[in-house]
Amino acid sequence: MAAHDSTAAGHPIARVLPLLSPAHLDRDFDYVVPPELEEIAQPGVRVRVRFAGRLVDGYILARLSHSDHTGKMVKLERVVSAERVLTPEILQLATAVAARYAGTRADVLRLAIPPRHARTESGGSKKSAESKEPQDDSADSADGGPGSSVSRTAKTVTPSRGRVVASGSLRAPLDSDLADNSAAEPVACVADSPSAVARPDALVVGHPHSASFVSGSPGIPNDSAAAPASSPDMRTASGAVDVAGDRVRSAPVASRYTDYVTDAAAGSEPSPTDSVESVANSGVAMSHLRAGAGSVATGGAVGDAEPEGGGVPADLRGAVTAESAKSVNAAAASTDSGGAGTVPDGVDVGPWERYVHGAAFVSALGQGKGVRAGWQAVPGEDWARRLAELAAVVAGRGRSAILMVPDQRDLDRVLTECVRLVGDSAVGLAAGLGPAARYRRWLAALRGTARVIVGTRSAVFAPAADLGLIAIWDDGDDTYAEPRAPYPHAREVAMLRAHETGAAFVAAGFARTAEIQAVVDSGWAHDLLADRAVVRKFSPRISAPGDSDIAMERDPVARAVRIPAVGYAAARSALAEGAAVLVQVPRRGYIPALACAKCRTPARCRRCNGPLALPDGRAGHRGETAHSPVCRWCGITEAAFRCPACASRSLRAVVIGAARTAEELGRAFPGVPIRGSSGGAILDTVEPGPQVIVATVGAEPVLPGGYGVALLLDGWALLSRADLRATEDTLRRWMSAATLVRTHGQVIVMAEPSLPTVQALLRWDPVGHARAELAGRAEVGFPPTVRMAAIDGTSDSIAELLSAAKLPDNVDLLGPVPLPPGARKPFDSGDTPAEVERMLLRVHRTSGAALARALTAAQAIRSTHRSDAPLRVQIDPVDIG
Repeated sequence: MAAHDSTAAGHPIARVLPLLSPAHLDRDFDYVVPPELEEIAQPGVRVRVRFAGRLVDGYILARLSHSDHTGKMVKLERVVSAERVLTPEILQLATAVAARYAGTRADVLRLAIPPRHARTESGGSKKSAESKEPQDDSADSADGGPGSSVSRTAKTVTPSRGRVVASGSLRAPLDSDLADNSAAEPVACVADSPSAVARPDALVVGHPHSASFVSGSPGIPNDSAAAPASSPDMRTASGAVDVAGDRVRSAPVASRYTDYVTDAAAGSEPSPTDSVESVANSGVAMSHLRAGAGSVATGGAVGDAEPEGGGVPADLRGAVTAESAKSVNAAAASTDSGGAGTVPDGVDVGPWERYVHGAAFVSALGQGKGVRAGWQAVPGEDWARRLAELAAVVAGRGRSAILMVPDQRDLDRVLTECVRLVGDSAVGLAAGLGPAARYRRWLAALRGTARVIVGTRSAVFAPAADLGLIAIWDDGDDTYAEPRAPYPHAREVAMLRAHETGAAFVAAGFARTAEIQAVVDSGWAHDLLADRAVVRKFSPRISAPGDSDIAMERDPVARAVRIPAVGYAAARSALAEGAAVLVQVPRRGYIPALACAKCRTPARCRRCNGPLALPDGRAGHRGETAHSPVCRWCGITEAAFRCPACASRSLRAVVIGAARTAEELGRAFPGVPIRGSSGGAILDTVEPGPQVIVATVGAEPVLPGGYGVALLLDGWALLSRADLRATEDTLRRWMSAATLVRTHGQVIVMAEPSLPTVQALLRWDPVGHARAELAGRAEVGFPPTVRMAAIDGTSDSIAELLSAAKLPDNVDLLGPVPLPPGARKPFDSGDTPAEVERMLLRVHRTSGAALARALTAAQAIRSTHRSDAPLRVQIDPVDIG
C-alpha cells in the first residue's frame, strides 16, 4: 500500500467504469476522490458512484492528476472494498471480448468477476464501519453489487465523453459521437491526451470503440495517426507496462483484426487466420515444441495467505503428501536459480511419448514457452491425469494454469488429479458453488495462493497470476457457450487470452471441432497426435452392422430388441465373462417422439403444435391398454389422434427413450441387473461386474477397467438433427462412449456404415473428419470460415438496428427467418410477441471486426433513442438455425 500512497496526493481524479447496461454508456467517467478515500481508492477496486441521481457500481480504472472536464465534478460515493479485484490483464481481456462479440465491458465484467462476499474477503470478520452502504432513497436492490443491473432510469441519461457535471445531469451526445466510432475520443485510455496524466499503477487498457488504444488489446484497428495510448514514462525499455511493480506483457497490435486474435508482431508468429502456406513460408512449424520460440517471462506477486480448504475435495484434504508440495517448490527453486526447466516429481512423461512431439511439448512447457497445440487423446487415455501433469509442470515454474472442463463430473475428476500432484495450490471454480466458497477460491487465484484453477466456462476469466497455460477439454460441448450477454464462447476467449498473455494453449479431446482445425491449419496451433499404430493399439474393435429397415427385417433379433444379432451375441459373451455392457441411447424417457405409421409425418399437438410422446409405463404389454400420447409442451393428452396429412390414426415410435430401452433389455437379458444413467439420475461411476448400463449421450458412467461391449443405438437420431454441428457432435458423443470400452472390447454402432461420420469412427480419425467438416463449411460459407452475426427480435426492432448500422460493403444479409426451434427468445415471458425473427449477417473473417464495431455502434444509437423493444445480437452463435 505504501507504493500507492506515495503518488496518491498528486492524483485526485479517479477514472471509473460504471456497470451500466445501455450500450451508449460503455465509456469511462471521471470523479473526484475525497481525501478520506485517497489511500484505498486504487485502480481495480470496487466503488459506488453517483450516476444520474442513483448509486451504481463500478471499478476504478486509473488515478489522474486532472481531468479534461472543466466544470464541477461529482465525488466518489464510497469504496466498497480495498481489494483490487480488476487486474490489468482481466480488463484488457474484457475489452477484447466486448469488441469481439459486439458487447459492452460491463456485461463482460459481470461474467468475469463474481459478486463480493464481504466476510470471505475480510477473512471471516464482520464488515467494517466504512464498508457499510449509505442509505439513499433513489437506490434499490438493483444496485446491490457489481453483478446487478441498473434500472431503466439510467437509460434515460445520455452523457457526453464520460464527464460528470456537478448537478448530476449529463449532456446528450452529438450524432457524430455515435455515428462514427472510429473518430470518437479514446476516453478509456489512461493517458489519452496531454492534459490527462495517469498514475503509474493505473489499469492500462483501451476502449473497444476508440481508434487508438493501449498496445495489446485485440479487435481494434490501429490508427498510425492517433495519439499514443499511454504516456512514455509508463513504458519500460522492453515495451511492457509497469503496473505497481509487476510486469504486464503488452504485445504490439496488428493493423487489422482478422481472426480470433491479432498477429503478435509482423512476421513473428501467425494468427489463426493465416493460411497454411503463409505459415510454411514464415518458417513457423513444429519448432515451437523444440526451440525457444514464444518464451514468456515469469513473475508476479503471491498473496499473503491461502484460503481455508483451497477448493480441495474433503476426501483428499490432508492426504496430500509432503513430497508433492516439495516437488513443486523444488522445481520453482530450480527455475529461479536459472535452471533449464525440469519436470516436477510425480509427473510421468512416459505416456506423452505416445504422441508425436509429446515429450518435447511437455519439455517446452517446463521451459516456460508459449506452445499451442490441438491434442487428440488416444482411446482409453487417462486425460484427467494428463491435464493435471501439464498444470503441474507449469506450476513447478511458479506460474499459473487454467484447466476448463464442461461439467461438474469432469471438474471433480481433474481436480482430484491436480490435488495429488500440486497439493492445496489447486482449486476448483464452478457455478454450483455457494457465494462464499466461490469467492474464496476466486480470491485465492487473485492473490496467487492458487496456481492451478480447474473450472467450467467461467474459469476462463480467472485472475490467474502469471498465467502460463490455459487448456480446454472437449471444446465442442455446448456448455462452453455463455447464455448471457455478450454470449462469448469459452474456447474463443481462451485463445484470445493465450495470444495476449503469451501463455501456452491446449485444446484437448477425443474428437476435434472445426474451429480447432481452423487454427491448426492456420499455423497458430499445432497437432499433438499419436501415430496410427499407437491408435490401433489402444482402440477397441468398432463395427457398424447398419440400422436400415432392410437390415432390421433380415435380423429377427434386431426387430425384437433393436440390437443386431452380432451385438446381442457380443453383449451376451461379455456378460458371461463378468464384464459390463454399455448401451448409449440418444433420448431419455419412454417413447419421446411419435409419427404417423402410414406416412411418417411427425405427430403434433392440435393445440400448441408441440411433439407428442408416449408416457412412461408398460403400455401394450401383458394385455394392458396402451396409453394415449401426451404433448411434451402443454401436457394435454391426445386421445383421438388423426394424422393431418393422410388421416391415419396409427402411430409409430420415431425414437425409443432410455426407459423403454431398459425395459426391452430386461426381457432380452433376464437375471442381469439393468441400471440407468440419464436426466436427474446420472451415475458418475459403477462397480465392475456383469450388468447393463443404459445411458443417454453424455451421461455414461466410468467403469474401472472399462466396459466389455458398448452398443450405440439409434445413430440416425443424432445424425439427422437440423443443426450445423450435428455430425461433429455425434462423432464426439460416439468417441466419448467408445473410450470407456477396454482395449480388447467391442463397440457396435447402429448407423448407416457408408456415412462419413460412421467411417471416421470406424477408422478413429477425428482429425480427418474435422478437416472434411471445415472444408464443407468453407464451401457453403458457414463458421468458422466466415464471421456470422445473428440478430433476434421483432421485424421492427431488427429493421431499426440495421438502419442505424454502417455495415461492411461485403456483408451478406440472410433472412429474416423464424427463430430456430428450441432457441431461447430474447424477451421476458410476459413480453414475448407472436413472432420472433432472426436475421443473419455474414462477412469474411477479415471483416469480422468491422461488423462487430458496426453492430456495437448501432446498438448505442438505438439505446440513445430509448428503444424498449428487446433485441439480441450474437456473434458466431452455436445454434445458427
